Amino acid sequence: MSFPQFTGNLLLFLSTTLTYAQGIVPTLDFNNFFVSFQDGYFRPIEIQPIVSYKAGDEVVAYIDTRGNLKLYDGKERIDVTTLNVDYQVSDHLMAYKIANGVRMWDAGKFTPLTNFGREFIVKDSIIVYEDTRYQSLNVYWNQKMESLVTITNGLSMNASIGENLVVYKDNSNTYFIFWRGQKFEVGTYNEEQLNFQLGTDVMCFKDPYTQSFYVFDSGVFQEVESFPIKQYKAGRGFVVYEDMNGNLWHYQGGQKTALSNFSSEFWDVKDDICIWMENSYLFAFSNGQKIQVATYRPEAYQLKNNVLVFRNIIGGVSAFVDGKVNELTTVQHADFNIFGNKVLVKLPNQTSIIFMNGKLYAN
Repeated sequence: MSFPQFTGNLLLFLSTTLTYAQGIVPTLDFNNFFVSFQDGYFRPIEIQPIVSYKAGDEVVAYIDTRGNLKLYDGKERIDVTTLNVDYQVSDHLMAYKIANGVRMWDAGKFTPLTNFGREFIVKDSIIVYEDTRYQSLNVYWNQKMESLVTITNGLSMNASIGENLVVYKDNSNTYFIFWRGQKFEVGTYNEEQLNFQLGTDVMCFKDPYTQSFYVFDSGVFQEVESFPIKQYKAGRGFVVYEDMNGNLWHYQGGQKTALSNFSSEFWDVKDDICIWMENSYLFAFSNGQKIQVATYRPEAYQLKNNVLVFRNIIGGVSAFVDGKVNELTTVQHADFNIFGNKVLVKLPNQTSIIFMNGKLYAN
């Protein structure tokens, strides 16, 4: 494996052609320092040991050695609280709970959500939380807080939550969608079990009465199939589903595209990418193209944004990015993660490898 030239202990590669200069890639280096890879090099966040951290593409929250909650947004380190907290992070938001108080951070601003909180869930652009004072299920979206429903028979986090939409039901068992500040009625179902699959701007489900398959796409409901289907998943602006004959379909913007008719034993969807097995070959559907990725099924993989990273056949790590497969390391038992369009590989010796814009970096 070859890398560009090192400068000191850190590899630097700065280019005016980099299109993803923002974002963070947090990790612990070989000195056990907490660092983030940004703009082509590793910069320290903490030089003291940390207890835990949770990160998205743009922000990382962590508990330091004294038990304090801190936040790093790629620009500055922010002290949040010295108290024991439960915290969650998405790509853009962070929320935490002290006793019954739920607080959140969005774009540099801290906001109290409730002093009577219980469960809460953080996604890319929304936070859903319970308020026991009013027995209500609430949502934070676009710097606004709104009550979705008041439950009269006991509060419960009875909701399915996507990256920017929520499906919930009221006391009459009528389901609704909250999407971009608007509410849409889905229908009334009593004891029937519904499987809602939510992504970004889309939601899909199978009607238990008619067995029809419906997609909620940017505010509009569309019956995609009038016959029963096997399973379905939602991505960012699209859904993928398998019909009763084992055919795999991609649906986006009113258009259906056949992905496979080989009764795949495995397929998955996340954000902008779909993968599946077809006759022992691994394929991906990305940017409107079907591409063969591997001649085997990976034993471990991760999907995020438009990136697939997986354990390759020799036990190393490979990544499918921008329509190409790249071998990142032949070292076995390495961990991996995705941040934005960047892939982090953590080797057993605590060395980190970053793959970004076709280049490999290491510390």
